[in-house]
Amino acid sequence: MVDGRHVTRVGSGEPPAADRTVDLPGATIIPGFIDSHVHLTATGMALDSEAVTRVRSAADLLALTRTLAADTRGDALVLQGYDESRWNDPRVPTLEELDAVLDIPLVIRRADGHVALANTAAIERSGIADAPGCERTTGGGFTGRITQAADQRLWAWATSSMTDHTVQDHQLRAAALAASRGVTTVHEMAMPHWYGPRDVEVFLGHRGQLPVDTVLIVASTDVAHSIELGLGAIGGDLPTDGSIGARTAALSLPYADGSGEGTTYVPDETLETFFADGHTAGLQVGVHAIGDRAIEQVLGTWERVYRGLDSRERRHFRARRHRIEHFEMPSHAQIERAAMLGLAISAQPTFDSVWGGPGGLYETGLGRARAATMNPFKTFLERGLELGVGSDSPITPLDPMLTISALERHHDPAERLTRSQAIGIHTIGSARLAHQEEKKGALGRGMHADLAAYPQDPFLADEVEAMRPVLVVSLGREVFAG
Repeated sequence: MVDGRHVTRVGSGEPPAADRTVDLPGATIIPGFIDSHVHLTATGMALDSEAVTRVRSAADLLALTRTLAADTRGDALVLQGYDESRWNDPRVPTLEELDAVLDIPLVIRRADGHVALANTAAIERSGIADAPGCERTTGGGFTGRITQAADQRLWAWATSSMTDHTVQDHQLRAAALAASRGVTTVHEMAMPHWYGPRDVEVFLGHRGQLPVDTVLIVASTDVAHSIELGLGAIGGDLPTDGSIGARTAALSLPYADGSGEGTTYVPDETLETFFADGHTAGLQVGVHAIGDRAIEQVLGTWERVYRGLDSRERRHFRARRHRIEHFEMPSHAQIERAAMLGLAISAQPTFDSVWGGPGGLYETGLGRARAATMNPFKTFLERGLELGVGSDSPITPLDPMLTISALERHHDPAERLTRSQAIGIHTIGSARLAHQEEKKGALGRGMHADLAAYPQDPFLADEVEAMRPVLVVSLGREVFAG
């Protein structure tokens, strides 16, 4: 039974009188899923570029771009979602091919968000020619491949022309998609370095009207600003390194294809000041770290902050559950150190199902031995780490059933979770990441009325990937009916 935004009764027997009764014969009701890592604006934009995710070659991508270019009315064409690691031939379009498609600026961002393709017009108009990551040939010409700081500046330029209404529409469509998939709360990873401060302002302006509840975390080191906004966390997806697909995730040993060791983005001193200031201010602090060298930098920095605390302060530190987003390449020793510090891990299991199998992106980029150790979710639980999960949408689809399936079918059989464990970390586990376990992640008296009803029991069904809810309720509001 629900009264307002809270559950007042759970159980069987004759229900008390109610203003409204919803009959769901044969349905199974479970707590609403919590996606611990979502980019709403980018997800909304991706819904306009879904065809890009389906291309399987450079030729297909160029053909699609030509088709879309014919209908372009603006000053630039901006697309996202290609993933050459899933193509038979991973060659991406050259600068000459991109220039031949369109005279106006063309930007096509990779699925991981850490590399983009740009034609000459886009490079020149965005002013990134001299920025780190604007790749050049040995002869000094542009290649059209953009990473690191140049990628951030390019994307900020490419999205700067969006109106407030457009940003609002993207966020609303993404939240509606979440609701239709049984998600009742998302942790919104705002990226002002990609979308500007306006993205956060628009979000805050209509946050209460979104169909799902939200936890806002801004990728910024401005502690005072996050406090001013009334937030309890800071950093979120603030990158300390890049991605494996872009070859910018920071590794201790070179990539298998000889493309270097990646890079860390934040100097040690800057990171330590940020961690110390955020913790002292009472905020939960988080960062993005994928490669083992980036993970080492983050752990080493937290350890220096921790050593400066007395025993009472250390207990408060562990209770804060400072977060690491992704945490894909930790060694066993690093896992133990993270557990000792009480750090919480926000993982994206669908990364493993998309890129973790034989011949996948991780194996081609890292080699078989290193790829085999990626994303050890069961080990995280066994070693006592706080673990919640999400999609990193639009990097992988905003769909908890895909996440659950990925946890059950991990590339390493020893790291697979049971259905119950998988659902548990996608509900109560993700709630704990945001210190919301007293209100979310379970159904009981006094808990938030966040629930999803399914025609089959998600705990018992043979397959869950195609399972969709028939009713979703967030904070007592009916936000989706199938």
